[in-house]
Amino acid sequence: MSDVYQAAGVDVTAGYQSVELMKKHIKRTDRSEVIGGVGAFAGLFELAGFSYEEPVLVSGTDGVGTKLKLAFELDQHDTVGIDLVAMCVNDIVAQGANPLFFLDYIACGKNHPEQIEQIVKGIADGCVESGAALIGGETAEMPGMYGDNEYDLAGFVVGLANKADLITGDQIKSGDALIGLASSGVHSNGFSLVRKILTDQHLKLSDQPTQLKTTIGEALLEPTKIYTKAIEQLKQAIEIKGISHITGGGFVENIPRILPDTLAAEIWHNSWAVPPILSFLQEQADLSFEQAMAVFNMGIGMVVVISQEQVGQALATLNTTGETAYVIGQVIEGSGVKLVER
Repeated sequence: MSDVYQAAGVDVTAGYQSVELMKKHIKRTDRSEVIGGVGAFAGLFELAGFSYEEPVLVSGTDGVGTKLKLAFELDQHDTVGIDLVAMCVNDIVAQGANPLFFLDYIACGKNHPEQIEQIVKGIADGCVESGAALIGGETAEMPGMYGDNEYDLAGFVVGLANKADLITGDQIKSGDALIGLASSGVHSNGFSLVRKILTDQHLKLSDQPTQLKTTIGEALLEPTKIYTKAIEQLKQAIEIKGISHITGGGFVENIPRILPDTLAAEIWHNSWAVPPILSFLQEQADLSFEQAMAVFNMGIGMVVVISQEQVGQALATLNTTGETAYVIGQVIEGSGVKLVER
């Protein structure tokens, strides 16, 4: 039967080989609460050891988007898995949850076991960094749906929080401070525009402009930063009123999601360092900073809302975690996001 399936374009043997190659990476993410191992029909995770008064499961799902096109072109597949985990995990961290476990879905045109291993290695790297166990997943070989060297990634994470400790934004008030946590670059949003810029300006991924220390391709494939550990430390030190993960839609779409209806975010232009790759893209596309911050993170991957009185302690705590953080603005009366010079 496997020969018949292989004639239709699906290599079952390659699937088995992929599973064997990824096992050592999955093992690195193991937690004591994980029950069983790879190969069962479902992943099992025990909750008996958690003593929350009102436990709330917090979940998130996402993908990597068209950033994958660059991975295909550069034949580099060991970092997009980190992006996948980061995009899911940062969302639930923004609600105050601690990640518990992660599942992935890989759809490909042809199962190349070594390529699949590299993808899963990146996923495992992201899980280790975030503290989530990789307890399951699916690799689907779909000839005719994707090209032989193409694939798509999706992920799903579940975290846990005590209901009283959820970060909802309800207590945000005018005058509160906006703390920006530095991004590692473009992260995993805006790549449809990125690819258009490269095409319009006749740029190659192998080019190395004077503004960059690496090639364009290397700068663009820099994986999305994971903020789990930094936020966990910050939660223990101060009261966090709101967190915005700066993803698709940049500042303009994401910060208002955590603000009460009568409040706005005043963002102070030039109050943080913009990564060279983002300044380069802004320049190549001839975008104003205000236009760019409606698409890209412009160097800020996460915005934390706290009271002004706790700014000093927040910055000191984030510094001990290795994060670069800035005071990038404040909450004001109004609506939306307002960019001002300061």
